[in-house]
Amino acid sequence: MRIGIGLPNPVPGTPGHAILDWARRAEERGFAGLATIDRIAFPSYDSLTTLAAAAGATSRIGLLTNILLAPVYQPVVLAKIAASLDQLAGGRLTLGVAPGGRADDYAVTGRDFHTRGRDFDTALDLMHRLWRGDSVDGNVPPVNPTPVNDARVPVLIGGGSDHAVRRGIQWGAGWTVGGAGPEQSKQFFDRVRAAWTEAGRAGEPRLAALAYFSLGSDVEEESRGYLREYYDFLGPYADMIAESALRTPEAIRAAVAAFEDAGCTELYFDATSADPDQVNRLADVVL
Repeated sequence: MRIGIGLPNPVPGTPGHAILDWARRAEERGFAGLATIDRIAFPSYDSLTTLAAAAGATSRIGLLTNILLAPVYQPVVLAKIAASLDQLAGGRLTLGVAPGGRADDYAVTGRDFHTRGRDFDTALDLMHRLWRGDSVDGNVPPVNPTPVNDARVPVLIGGGSDHAVRRGIQWGAGWTVGGAGPEQSKQFFDRVRAAWTEAGRAGEPRLAALAYFSLGSDVEEESRGYLREYYDFLGPYADMIAESALRTPEAIRAAVAAFEDAGCTELYFDATSADPDQVNRLADVVL
């Protein structure tokens, strides 16, 4: 199982230089990938801009949006940005994408929350055609250069519905789950693997998961405060999420073992503090 780390792009007040320092440290310490969390109606850094900056600050580490709210973006523009970043990063980009469940992210972008599933399917089809060099309405093909990996940007589909599994099989290199523990994740992983085999897909799907973490008493207040703010829309449940983050080496090692036993192929520990020393503390535990 590959171990990655989330960038602190959604942690409010994070200075830009801290994100770049975080990316460099993560590569130096041997993490397999850097991941971002995407929100629009929240004071966070844009995911694709963040990964573009991280790509320039590194040379080997993988880059993953986990997840990007694809339907809030105009699909031609998203396909062009993703293909550009993919080339500039030497094929290190993976798009983790899903419709999401927050209406405010759609309201502030003028996109229709109620048609997001249909819009997502349309966007996935259009983006893959654009990556192959197709034009739109007879105009000059807008996407250049072609993505590095078989004329497509690798896609991981997020969500736990039957539609998410179908999209993962049709369009994705695999599937990503957020906010689920190892036992619940295993149920999703088993469904995806079975559907993958039934559809005749070659090889094995990528199966990703994430877990919030912080290490050290000096960042616990920041960690809990961020998670409460991010999940404030859930009311009292936000406190439960804030307390559920992994905050001891023992809890983190246990999570690694449990997710690996569940069949996870890549696990990302998402930042809840912007202190770049969190990279070293986590590396000392899991690498």
